[in-house]
Amino acid sequence: MDVKPLIEKVSEYLSEDKLGLVEDAYQYALEAHKGQRRKSGHPYITHPLETAMIVADLQLDETSIAAALLHDVPENCGIPLDEIEGRFGAEVKKIVDGTTRLDKISSQIQEGELESIVESESQVENLRRMFVATAEDIRVVLIKLADRLHNMRTLKALETEKQQKIAQETMEIYAPLAHRLGIYQIKWQLEDLAFRYLQPEKYHEIAKRIAARRVSRERYIAQVSEILKEELDKAGISAEVTGRPKSIYSVYSKIERYSAQGKEFSDIHDLFALRVLVDTVPDCYSALGVVHNLWHPLPDQFDDFIANPKENMYQGLHSTVMCLNARPLEVQIRTHRMHRIAEYGVASHWKYKEGTKRDIEFDEKMTWLRQLMDWQRELSGPAFLESIKTDIFRQQVFVYTPRGEIKELPSGATPLDFAYRIHTNLGHRCIGAKVNGRMVPLDYQLRNGDTVEIMATKTDRGPSLDWLNPALGYVRTNHAREKIRQWFRRQERAENIERGREILEKELRRLGVSFADRDRIAGIFKYDGVDDFLAAIGCGDVSPHLIAMKLTEPEERPSAPQTTPVATPPKQERAPAVQVQGVGDLLTHIAPCCQPVLGDDIIGFVTRSRGVTIHRSDCINIINEDEKDRLVKVSWGKSGFSFPVTIRIEAMDRLGLLRDITALVSGENINIASVVFGEQSDDTLPIFITIDVNNIGQLGRLFSRLEGVQGVVSVTRSTEGKGEG
Repeated sequence: MDVKPLIEKVSEYLSEDKLGLVEDAYQYALEAHKGQRRKSGHPYITHPLETAMIVADLQLDETSIAAALLHDVPENCGIPLDEIEGRFGAEVKKIVDGTTRLDKISSQIQEGELESIVESESQVENLRRMFVATAEDIRVVLIKLADRLHNMRTLKALETEKQQKIAQETMEIYAPLAHRLGIYQIKWQLEDLAFRYLQPEKYHEIAKRIAARRVSRERYIAQVSEILKEELDKAGISAEVTGRPKSIYSVYSKIERYSAQGKEFSDIHDLFALRVLVDTVPDCYSALGVVHNLWHPLPDQFDDFIANPKENMYQGLHSTVMCLNARPLEVQIRTHRMHRIAEYGVASHWKYKEGTKRDIEFDEKMTWLRQLMDWQRELSGPAFLESIKTDIFRQQVFVYTPRGEIKELPSGATPLDFAYRIHTNLGHRCIGAKVNGRMVPLDYQLRNGDTVEIMATKTDRGPSLDWLNPALGYVRTNHAREKIRQWFRRQERAENIERGREILEKELRRLGVSFADRDRIAGIFKYDGVDDFLAAIGCGDVSPHLIAMKLTEPEERPSAPQTTPVATPPKQERAPAVQVQGVGDLLTHIAPCCQPVLGDDIIGFVTRSRGVTIHRSDCINIINEDEKDRLVKVSWGKSGFSFPVTIRIEAMDRLGLLRDITALVSGENINIASVVFGEQSDDTLPIFITIDVNNIGQLGRLFSRLEGVQGVVSVTRSTEGKGEG
């Protein structure tokens, strides 16, 4: 490999006297990696050299370039760090040490798999080290991002399973980290490369669609760019006008959003945007005036990120205008310095410890990193890991304390999240909140610019266990959830067990599941004993909503040759997928007597003329069935089928009760098939509502929401009804 391209690139921004360190580091790495090859078959030196090229794109200093060239030498070549320090200095050694200690983070870091990470505490520790290293010297993580980018570019050489794991890890951790650090140039490449391996069919489909329209788009962009450039020249504004194509993954994300709105790919007009680079901030606003005078701006399509920079330091003006041929076009306006920050983020400020005014401003922007350092000392295991995903790698909102201090929270955060961010005891004592001077519910989602005032009791009353129920939406950040869990863990074990028993009994009763199944359910959660499981529920580690969701997941069953998927009935186009063991092709239908839902423990009854009837295992008709030989084992398969379920709501009768209930059910995107009122007694009115739900988890979430309706006393699955097997 030739080092000349690297030297030429570095010499564009570094003085000649600093190039010697880079050349020495390359020669040392070349000798150290001699004879080593990558999975692709290429000499190993290609990897540190390409990593250094990416670091040079960020225009980091000669120390960073040298460290990038040497970053794999200690780990792969067995050369001690002391030798690197003696040859290249303490600063290079420190960065190399920080980089080599960042081992690969487990690819299990993704939504819904946090339980499995508990068994691998070392993986969480690796993530801690990454952010500790980042806090100590930002150059460490910049080299790590460059290292990951080159690994993603050469991922083709690995086996499919390894590709998937690394791509998932990249999408979950490294791309969001690049975004949080404001390094768009690396972010979009990581996203596109990860997307290519995670969803190859969609990746190539979108790439072909974009390519098919590229010529006409580029011709259009060239035309409008020329028109705008002429108008800016007339106004005396020196500007560089170019077209900016969107990345493949960003187009995919937009397609997903459009699809949810019922729109098609052809409706996406801003696959390209115009980028206008000017010299000064006043020029930005002057250029915006030229744009709006030339083309009509669309309402609610303007953002001033100069006055209100994004959390990752991005600044610029964004406006969507109705351009030539009545086509919407996004125009982005920023200074050359803003553009540099937009493309390279914190890499533009790697000298942030030097104490200049600009570097002090940068340090203030990195408060989220210092906040994370505080959390990593407080939290452990999956709690810290989840905080990274939910509290750091999510869009942020900025709100004010009554004293005017700005607090940064994840999008969707609530007043309770705010209270716990201020102080743990304030969260524990919170009884209400005011936003902009008005009382709001505790599940209110904070917005940019809100002023939040927490109302707290003087006594240490402690949090409510309902705050941990995700279906109720009281807290959205893992930081707040962990503080609440810690409070409940400090309570006596016997008290937690008793509280957990009450919660489990209530949840299973309303889901129509027998409490006798508690041993089986504890096993699903991988608890050895029921008491441990109940204590976990009592202290909030296991929420009622999670119980319902877990019951939805089909249990693992050994595959058997005689297991045959049941044929879909001709008259029942949306029959649920059920597997019947030991029986050939038969029709199935859901028993009306017990109305099983995906997640219920079920059994089949072979009828004489209607195929197999699917019952809940605890159905009274099954328990009293005399012909036990007609019962067959069945299990749920994959299905998008919705199941009819009748629920019983006991409520205090009042004006508007039914309206509030039906509005809430509809708001959960659940269809209501029928509503029947029972006979009122003891001031309560029974309401029987038949609804269509996808699984027992959705049903549990609905129960939690319905219990919050004014006047509702209880919500359970109805066992009333008759039917034959």
